[in-house]
Amino acid sequence: MQPFKIDLHDDEMSGAIANGIGLVAPFDFALDEEYRLWLPENVPLFATRTPELEDKDVTVTLAKEVGSSLAVVPAVRALLAVRPAAIGYACTSGSFVEGMAGDAHLRQSMLKAGAPAAITTSGALIEALRSLHVSRIAVATPYNQELTSLLDDYLTEAGFGVTSAGYLDMEHDIARVDERAVMRMARLIDRPEAEAIFFSCTNLHTYNIISRLEAELGKPVLSANMITVWATLKAGNLPLPTHTRHRLFDAA
Repeated sequence: MQPFKIDLHDDEMSGAIANGIGLVAPFDFALDEEYRLWLPENVPLFATRTPELEDKDVTVTLAKEVGSSLAVVPAVRALLAVRPAAIGYACTSGSFVEGMAGDAHLRQSMLKAGAPAAITTSGALIEALRSLHVSRIAVATPYNQELTSLLDDYLTEAGFGVTSAGYLDMEHDIARVDERAVMRMARLIDRPEAEAIFFSCTNLHTYNIISRLEAELGKPVLSANMITVWATLKAGNLPLPTHTRHRLFDAA
């Protein structure tokens, strides 16, 4: 049988692919669906991951490796074919582990690799706190003590006061932590002087509890996934979601 060519009609091309955001996540990232929940309707998500590491324990060593240019730059380049409006690096520890200078270097590496705009989770946190006019914050992490202390150092370097910092001392299976445990963490770390609460780690489930905690605690509650989506949408000049109400989105 001889194949034959089918001609497209003039009205059968819909134009450019809808502008979306790109996402570079660590190899063990498990919460793709949570990112989609944060996105507004009709804004697609294009995700890729850094190469898998032999040692999978969430430690300072792993954070440095998944946040290195060697890991992140090829992932950024892999996203360029779909022309995202902005690219976010979705890992808190990988972007704060080397301090503010390390975070700035990571964003610069993403831009040099071709990202139209580059966001990191830790950089998004600073942007979100400034947008909310917050100067003192309580943090909760699933990490070990060393990584949690480095987050404290990062925030202090950026000019914020950390009123308390609680950690779960976990080095694996973070995505299995139930949201009920995350809510309990928030209550344990909250202090009257804390103007906001932050949950670190993009592998921590938070989507269904943020609004409940904000109502209960009477202050902004931020999560790694929320702020990464928020800042990446803003960097790409894309609309913010309207299907969910949170203090960060309302402030914007």
